[in-house]
Amino acid sequence: MSTTMDGPVIPRPGVSASPFQTPVSGPSEMAFTEGFGALLPSARYIKKGIGKFAYYKVAHSPSPTAETINRVLFVHGVQTPALGMLPLVRALQVSFPKTQMVLVDLWGHGLSDTPLVPHDAGLFEEQLDALLEELQWPSVHLVGFSFGGRVTTGYVASRPSKVQSFTLVAPAGLIRSSDFRPEEMAQLHGDDEVAARQWTMQFLEGGDGRIMVPDDWQERVKRGEVVAEAVREWQVREHHGHMASVLAVVRDGGVMDDDQVFVGASRTQRPSLVVLGALDDVCPEEAIRAVGFQNVVVVPDAGHGVVRDRVPEVAATIQAFWAELGG
Repeated sequence: MSTTMDGPVIPRPGVSASPFQTPVSGPSEMAFTEGFGALLPSARYIKKGIGKFAYYKVAHSPSPTAETINRVLFVHGVQTPALGMLPLVRALQVSFPKTQMVLVDLWGHGLSDTPLVPHDAGLFEEQLDALLEELQWPSVHLVGFSFGGRVTTGYVASRPSKVQSFTLVAPAGLIRSSDFRPEEMAQLHGDDEVAARQWTMQFLEGGDGRIMVPDDWQERVKRGEVVAEAVREWQVREHHGHMASVLAVVRDGGVMDDDQVFVGASRTQRPSLVVLGALDDVCPEEAIRAVGFQNVVVVPDAGHGVVRDRVPEVAATIQAFWAELGG
């Protein structure tokens, strides 16, 4: 296994690697709940040849009749794991208490292992396949945030029959690599893994790349809040494959210049909704409309963190969309 002083190195797409390499194990559930409480349901695991990943089934009220919005899978972004989507799930449950809702920790996030295989978008689409098979869900409504939005669009474009509807919240995938200096892209894609990780953290966190955890995060967690910065910092410390996965996703997961995947998803005619923050430069409104999406709602004065920062508005928009599907 190739490593740097900061952890394992994920092979790049198209580069030959050993047939099997032992994955980097994710942290234990006990370690996670010690820091953040039992906000999520108990983790369940699916074991694949490349590693195991965690998912969470949210309790719901069984219904004797079929629900239009019957099964929903929430797909988080790069860095913050499934827990980051929980505030939105809670808000949606108020209007849809009978809907089965599931969250997943993508590879290298939360409690899921980091598999030592290329982290292209197909890796995560296959992860969703494995989860739906385990759940015995023939089709699903998808809600994807940031990189989870990119995973969602790829899944819709390649497997439209498995998707009943999809919602993209501040999706990644339309960032222009040309907006960065050539030396920055050389640093990201070069052989110096430490330098590439430094650039990646600066890109994701801003400034010098350090995660700025609020001083009162522990008090907020005790009140049942999700403090995303604290979760991200915990992963960097406790999940020894996390940063390798984050870098690999930014490099090879399709977060930049992936317009054609969005075009493909929009052409499937699956019912769709896009929710954006007006101040978000990851996915401006004009960019998502240019690839074929017309049902776009923009939340004023919100940035890329709209999924957590403006839960009431995002939830209300999704609730209205789902209600139309049921009408």
